[in-house]
Amino acid sequence: MNLSNPCELYSSGWTAFPCNSSSVVMISLSLAASMLAVFMVIYLTVKLQKYPRGNDKMNEIATLIQNGAKSFLKTEYKYLFMFIILASIPLIALYSIFPPSGNISDGVRITVCFVAGAAFSALAGWVGMIVATEANVRTTQAAANEGLGQAFRVAFGGGSVMGFAVAGLSLFGLSLFLVLMTVGQSVAGGEEENNDQDLPFSSVLILAVDSLVGFGFGASSIALFARVAGGIYTKAADVGADLVGKVEMNIPEDDPRNPAVIADNVGDNVGDVAGMGADLFEGLVGSVIAAATLAEGDVALIMLPFWIMGVGIVACVGGCFTVGLKETDGSSNNAASREKSLTMALHKGTVTASVLALAFCAIICSQLFEGRESYGWKLFLCIAIGLIAGIIIGQATEFFTSYSYFPVQSITSAGKTGPATVIIQGLGMGMLSCVPSVLLLVATIMLCNALAGDYGIAIAAVGMLSTLAINLATDAYGPIADNAGGIAEMACLDKSVRDITDALDAVGNTTAATGKGFSIGSAVLTSLSLLTAFKDKTQVDVVDLSDPVVLSGVLMGAMLPFLFAALTMLSVQKAAGEIINEVRRQFEQIPGLRDGETSADSTQCIAIATQSSIEEIILPGMYAILSPLIVGFLIGPKALTGLLGGSIASGMMLAIMMANAGGAWDNAKKFIESYGEEAGGGKGSAMHKACVVADTVGDPFKDTSGPALNILIKLMCMVSLTIAPIIAGWEDWQHWFYGLFPVALLGLGHLLVYQYIYHNNSDDGEDETTTAEMDDYKLTPDANNDDVDVEATKAKSEPLRQFLQRKKKTKLEEDMKSASLLTDDKDPHSPGKLV
Repeated sequence: MNLSNPCELYSSGWTAFPCNSSSVVMISLSLAASMLAVFMVIYLTVKLQKYPRGNDKMNEIATLIQNGAKSFLKTEYKYLFMFIILASIPLIALYSIFPPSGNISDGVRITVCFVAGAAFSALAGWVGMIVATEANVRTTQAAANEGLGQAFRVAFGGGSVMGFAVAGLSLFGLSLFLVLMTVGQSVAGGEEENNDQDLPFSSVLILAVDSLVGFGFGASSIALFARVAGGIYTKAADVGADLVGKVEMNIPEDDPRNPAVIADNVGDNVGDVAGMGADLFEGLVGSVIAAATLAEGDVALIMLPFWIMGVGIVACVGGCFTVGLKETDGSSNNAASREKSLTMALHKGTVTASVLALAFCAIICSQLFEGRESYGWKLFLCIAIGLIAGIIIGQATEFFTSYSYFPVQSITSAGKTGPATVIIQGLGMGMLSCVPSVLLLVATIMLCNALAGDYGIAIAAVGMLSTLAINLATDAYGPIADNAGGIAEMACLDKSVRDITDALDAVGNTTAATGKGFSIGSAVLTSLSLLTAFKDKTQVDVVDLSDPVVLSGVLMGAMLPFLFAALTMLSVQKAAGEIINEVRRQFEQIPGLRDGETSADSTQCIAIATQSSIEEIILPGMYAILSPLIVGFLIGPKALTGLLGGSIASGMMLAIMMANAGGAWDNAKKFIESYGEEAGGGKGSAMHKACVVADTVGDPFKDTSGPALNILIKLMCMVSLTIAPIIAGWEDWQHWFYGLFPVALLGLGHLLVYQYIYHNNSDDGEDETTTAEMDDYKLTPDANNDDVDVEATKAKSEPLRQFLQRKKKTKLEEDMKSASLLTDDKDPHSPGKLV
């Protein structure tokens, strides 16, 4: 009996609130708040639709971007659907054969939750992406007609849709399935037939939360694929566009002559909007499930994370309406003044939401813990510590990634001696940025553990994510502003329009970096709580680091984030190489493209980025999901505990370093572009080119590998918690033969990936594709909605990739010489020497 739980003190039951609450009453506040979030999504979307879209050229470009994003998500979701079906088969089989409650229906319950978690996450990503691609062109038009203030309001409104969609759908799904999973729970009470006895309500809640782990597993799976595949897509297109466009061809960013520009803008939406949304969807779900699991059936402790998230949504609504610029704000042409005004406008919203959330949480804690008020106020302190820690981590990240502060300015200054020193300085600052975030997380963990134990740490993670809606809104606003700048450039609008969108984008880069820091911090606290829940479920009382089995698990876990980051970095390099070759080919073979007399074939770059990103996610995904299964089934729960601990420690450090170094390199480039001679140069200067090269290196750091690592550690913890009831009580190597199945599956996966992806795309000598055949490689539009039909041209994409990979650099230079595309110092559009 848990004596800290007054609901268990009397056999007749506790008749006062909250112990007399049914499951419906328990989720009443969270369900109502999720409905409020859905209302905000509808309200903001309708409001957004009323803003003008601009001229025909702007709409044509925006439609291309939206169709490209739709095509990617449709292709991705098709493969994800197959994964969900395949993963559901062993899940339902395992839980039906080894049901934790002794009821064979456990297999159906956890599988239904798994499918629902994946579906809700995918829906949130789709809604956010669609609205973001509707907001970009309207932001451009607002910047052209009404200036910075209105453009900011449009962009932030579009980002807010993503924030409320993720917060609302995740909380709605959790609340709904907690109630559904309590229905029909019973256990055999004796040997006589039909002698079934109802479980105590606390036991019913424990079993219901165990089934909710499947919801978290589904959300984590979608997050992995959406974040990593989207990150590979966006950075492959970005690197391809920048290296050929800016460095080789010496044309501006987002120039319409660049064939990869549309794919680059598509990538902003699928990676930084849909991908980030799936990441934080998983984070919210994981934190609530971790806290509910550690509650051990205590009604009040299970209600608390649901109600915190509910009042957090209400607080974010209030914060959202305080965000905005006065007519006089940002009217100055000074870049520093504009950035300060925009940053203060965003901070005003997040601070307002945080203060309101704390006030609401104080009321909740005062009402839920009658008879143990002291414990309730300790939990409130943990919530406050988590929320404040999230804000401070964001500020620390901003210090290391904003060009208003020394770290980024020092990286820019390093450009005087070339790109190598910029990269070295950025790596150093990225490593240094780990210090404040780690110390703050350690302080948070220690304080909350002293106040309320393991549950206190879990509820601190919930507190940190309670204002997720507005934090995600400030994050998603950045890609919308970036797209708006691209549309302004491609539509040849006045330079003043691009200046406004660049100001929005510069702040957006910083908010994106702070969002990643916030996400990493919450991921560490959530993963630690999930690890604790796993340890409790598997009956691992002591984790001795001197035990060779545990230490081996720690070493393997510490290695996995590096393996995962390496695979995703290599994937970006491979996909970017294909796009670079395609962009070079078009500049070489399409007459008049470099002079702007002919349009580029952007659809081909979209096809390459889409297919490559889907293919390249397979290996990292297999390692993320199968590694815990292999260690858990093959060795046992102690080794798996070590694996999770090692992955959390190394994954946190690597994620912070990569995300902050990449963000700092990006803003070092923006610093020169915004301040010109004051920053030591301007666009096209030697310092600018050095920072562009470093920014290109940092692109997969900050938008692919770095952000994916927090998903990796949460996903492995969620997979481990999913199998915890099955491997509970196992000794080391006791049932090692079960581990042979995931080992065989991993080996088979490697063989299939090698045979059907890498082997087919490898350089096998002869170039079988002629230049004349390149006209056949056109994307096939969907007859119904003009979307790119990737599957209809998949057969054509394969020989195209072979053609692109076999092209040699020396051959390209010879061909470009014959096409008179070498450097001409008098030609402002000269590509310069190939690198």
